[in-house]
Amino acid sequence: MTKVGLVMRKIQFTEAQGPRIFAERLRQIGSELGVEIIFISPERHVSGHDWLPGYEHEKGDLVNYDIVLDQLHAQQIEHVIYTVSGFTFLNMFFKKTVLFPHSFPDPALTGYEMMKPFYSIVNKAIVQTDFLKREMADKFGVHDVTVIPIGFNEQLVDKHFDPSRVVQNRILWIGRDEENRRPDLVLEYARCNPDKEVFMVFGGERYKESMKKYNIPHNVKLQFALSQDDVFALMNTAKVYWSCSKFDTFAMPLTEALAMGKLVVKPEHACYGHIGSRHAFAGNEQNWFELVNMAAASPHTISLENKAYALERFSSKVMKEGYQRFFEQWLG
Repeated sequence: MTKVGLVMRKIQFTEAQGPRIFAERLRQIGSELGVEIIFISPERHVSGHDWLPGYEHEKGDLVNYDIVLDQLHAQQIEHVIYTVSGFTFLNMFFKKTVLFPHSFPDPALTGYEMMKPFYSIVNKAIVQTDFLKREMADKFGVHDVTVIPIGFNEQLVDKHFDPSRVVQNRILWIGRDEENRRPDLVLEYARCNPDKEVFMVFGGERYKESMKKYNIPHNVKLQFALSQDDVFALMNTAKVYWSCSKFDTFAMPLTEALAMGKLVVKPEHACYGHIGSRHAFAGNEQNWFELVNMAAASPHTISLENKAYALERFSSKVMKEGYQRFFEQWLG
């Protein structure tokens, strides 16, 4: 089997969130296509949190180049997918490198100023949406860009989809305790709407500690580091899925919510343009609370239109077909 190195930060591999789920899904797809995906991550200058003083984000990646290179050479890897722009210098050492960004230089995201210089030397990228493809070309002059979504697991949809178990007043939010994800808005919504049951799901155990700084309303239930199986089981019971982030490169939980037939409330930012089915309602900080309440009051318990839309555009089948075409060209 051809080996492909997947370079991510240590914390991305350790948390039950998008990057780790993407990594596992890519490894499974790779094995079906005759490609062995090797996980590569630095161990030095990392911690169990996003920030370690002196080595934040891309700066931390730069001081770990020797470790990453040693691992890649030890595995005799010639093709590299890296998910963090700070590892762009790998294209000095390998002829075949491609950026698959889990973050992007947008002002809404922490560290975006530090990211920008690296994007100017990206030579090839895979992105999850047409919006990001346009951004790569318009803002950084990167035109060798392939769009492949992160597919959801259809088997989990089939296993857990059961409209009879939907709780009519249950609202679900999935994210991190980070300013750009706006958990404070969700808590304020719960305070203003005591008749609603609000579930907040966080990808890492570390958020148990950080969430202690908030006054948690009685109608909010916090969940941490759920498995994908548990996420889909919980999502099935919610009537409304709400995302209030300032920016996302893909927003995997939104596509999963569509697949589970949820009524979706999302930001109106252009980066969410791919979330565009009949019962996906775009808003902002001024009207989100009203939109969530209107969705909760809808006579539709589920949206079969949302479900069909997601299956057509974001399933693991679509992701596999995308990588099959990409690997045939790139590895050849």
